[in-house]
Amino acid sequence: MKIGIDARMLGPGFGLARYVQQLVLHLQKIDHENQYVLFMRSGNWDRFYPEQDNFKKVLAEIPWYSVSEQTKFPEIIQKEGVDLMHFPHWNVPLLYRGPCVVTVHDLIMYHYPRQEATTLGPLGYWFKDKMARLVIRNAVKKAQTILATSEFTRQDIHQTLGVPVERMLVTYQAPFDEERGKGDVGRGKITETLILKKYGIDKPYVLYVGAAYPHKNLEGLLQAWKLFQEKYGETYQLIFVGADNFFYKKLIHSSVCKESSNIIFTGFVEDSELTVLYEYAWLYVFPSLYEGFGLPPLEAMTHGVPVVSSNRSCMPEVLGDAALYFDPENYEQMSEVMHTGLTNIDMQLELQQNAREHLKLFSWKKLAKETLGIYERISGKNIK
Repeated sequence: MKIGIDARMLGPGFGLARYVQQLVLHLQKIDHENQYVLFMRSGNWDRFYPEQDNFKKVLAEIPWYSVSEQTKFPEIIQKEGVDLMHFPHWNVPLLYRGPCVVTVHDLIMYHYPRQEATTLGPLGYWFKDKMARLVIRNAVKKAQTILATSEFTRQDIHQTLGVPVERMLVTYQAPFDEERGKGDVGRGKITETLILKKYGIDKPYVLYVGAAYPHKNLEGLLQAWKLFQEKYGETYQLIFVGADNFFYKKLIHSSVCKESSNIIFTGFVEDSELTVLYEYAWLYVFPSLYEGFGLPPLEAMTHGVPVVSSNRSCMPEVLGDAALYFDPENYEQMSEVMHTGLTNIDMQLELQQNAREHLKLFSWKKLAKETLGIYERISGKNIK
């Protein structure tokens, strides 16, 4: 069977890019029989080089959510003659007619349809939103199987889009494993100290890793941080790690950010440096209002960092008893839970112990095997 994967978003970082990266890396380890065609852009072409003969790359210089994605991308896929296509996001071209598997990570557009989540004007936003809803409904209708990132997301798709539960499979993502840190040779305490110094980190710190979209509730975190400092002083720093874009710039220039201190924005960091930032963090905070999965808190747990998190959407499902929870819209409560996570040693030890057990539930290899099982089932072959 020849399987195509839309890998135009493959890369390091967070969310969808990491999902595609880890899926491809682990499929390459477990499947030496089926043929794979990875459709990639020039911007991420060097992010992956096949190590097995049954994997190959094809250039598809097609921007996401573009007209050419709808018109030209299906032609490129058809030219490769794939038997099954995996779209790891809902942006399946309306004109694509072949068998496919679709991964739906969340339904943000239905629950937080905010114009401030885009740089477009009112008319542009209206058109983009209408098109996105048309495309995702087409995707879930067309797909032979839909992969959901959590049980919460599966139920959300069922209730919001009316997709039968039996057409969907939950495949949990996982913290990054041995693939992280490749090429990170010779790192030691001196190098790690230099990395912290590079970003101006000179105090114990609370860490957030991820995007700055409005539903991530980072302005809420800043409000809680302001309360925290007013009550407990300026002993700690708050570190934001995420690509420097429109939304982070908006956050940096917000009034609440200017009213607080001991806040550092690192911008995007490579994996080797991100590992150091995790390892030295005193606490990880995740204030999101809505998530389809939420990987960074699990990543923090792998480094022994206590985690405090929003109690919304999938977070209790994903983090279990390995985190302390707060109402993300109750800034006073968020502030107090952060203080508990930073100062209560018994609670820290309990969270770390719970995390060690909880992390056993998640594996990229398991996700790859489950995904391969879906490919094989659709092809009508027995799973090896």
